[in-house]
Amino acid sequence: MITIRRAVPDDAATVHALIRALAEHQDQAWGVTVSVEDLKRLLADPQVGYLIAERDGQAIGYVSWLQRVGFWSGQDYLHLDDLYVSGAERGNGVGEHLMRAVAEAADGKVIRWEVAASNVAAQRFYERIGATLAAKKIGRWQPR
Repeated sequence: MITIRRAVPDDAATVHALIRALAEHQDQAWGVTVSVEDLKRLLADPQVGYLIAERDGQAIGYVSWLQRVGFWSGQDYLHLDDLYVSGAERGNGVGEHLMRAVAEAADGKVIRWEVAASNVAAQRFYERIGATLAAKKIGRWQPR
């Protein structure tokens, strides 16, 4: 049976391992610079949402988000940061359970996220659960 629960600061090491697993899956392990201590602080922030999916007490996936406000609409929304399900659990409904749990946490607010153009499997999953996907380029700038 799959259980979904909100992560708390004491889950920081588990959260770190899940984030690393996603980064390794995407060949981007080099990009993970957050520490377990950083995660303890983040998980205590009420604007940060993080749900862990477990099977038999073992973490098998997660979804994370931030609460944001849209200036065009003036409305709060949830910005989905990551959705990850471990390889052995993909196709077993874990991702959908996590997304339904986020929908419940959103309490009617819009949920927004980005998905890589090359991640066709994720796009199919999001469309299957009823999401609308719009093409958009994502800019990144880190002035020094």
